Amino acid sequence: MRRRIPPAVPRALVCGALFALVSCGWGAPESGRDERTPAAATGVTAAAGSSTSVHVMWNLATENPRITRYEVYRGTTKVKEVSGSEHMVDITRLEPSTSYVFRVRARNADGVPGPLSRPVRATTPAAVAADRTAPTRPGSPRGRALGGRAVQLSWTKASDARGVVSYDIYQGTSKIHSVGGAQTAAVVTGLRPNTAYVFTLRARDAADNVSAPSGSVRITTAPGPADDRSTAPAGFRATAHRRDGAYYIDLAWTAPEVDGVVTEYRIQLDGRGVTSLVWGGSPPSGTCTYSFYIGREADVTHRVRIRAKLPDGTWGALSAERSVTTGGK
Repeated sequence: MRRRIPPAVPRALVCGALFALVSCGWGAPESGRDERTPAAATGVTAAAGSSTSVHVMWNLATENPRITRYEVYRGTTKVKEVSGSEHMVDITRLEPSTSYVFRVRARNADGVPGPLSRPVRATTPAAVAADRTAPTRPGSPRGRALGGRAVQLSWTKASDARGVVSYDIYQGTSKIHSVGGAQTAAVVTGLRPNTAYVFTLRARDAADNVSAPSGSVRITTAPGPADDRSTAPAGFRATAHRRDGAYYIDLAWTAPEVDGVVTEYRIQLDGRGVTSLVWGGSPPSGTCTYSFYIGREADVTHRVRIRAKLPDGTWGALSAERSVTTGGK
């Protein structure tokens, strides 16, 4: 968990969160299955991220009852369980030069598990001793919109003395996708219509050395039906309390309903940004809270708003603005 708080804000309480994007490729549900049983996860891919890690991705599923979690298996062993909003994960602490088989299983709100996905295989590269040299940066990124919710990217490969293992794709400062080192193109999905995105790439080698970022490419997705769910945090409330002669502002809200997990928020106080919160761990299932020091003066009114950094790397809409006044003695 990381906090970035200015000198005037010495105390904070933070609750927990994390994300991902859907990989490309879609599959049809199995015919003839019990409708209460989730379909097998589709679009499952696995690519080595380093000599000791593999990046596993799968498609977002929309079912009723909804999918509440995904289980990732290495062989027959469950090695990871994530929220139903997450669609990619890094499996770490693996052995170099080893082939692994991964499957993904969905589980719905009733706790009913679906069948295991088709198996996908990834082989970690050999370990590289004392390699501290990062790959060169990927070159000449290009791209185009594929409708309102996806883009296609391509780039010139990076070079490394011992080989590039993977490419990380960023939107702004957020890593939103990863592909194998043999690829020089990718489709990024889970985006919003009529939205401008700025993508960059970084190359990674087997020793986890990461290159400098590539140049950027700006792509605007095509107009399309608006998402019927707001990107602003909902139910935003602000109150104040006094303790040990000091005043604190207490915030509460629920995360916006978006395709993925919200990992970061920015608080705006009296019209300017004062702090950013980056959450780690499992996302809260309901109301989130945050409290910060505001000073020792009574009868001061402040205006507070909050916004979420969305899984696609863009900032969502600001919440409703709330006014809060520090109390008297």
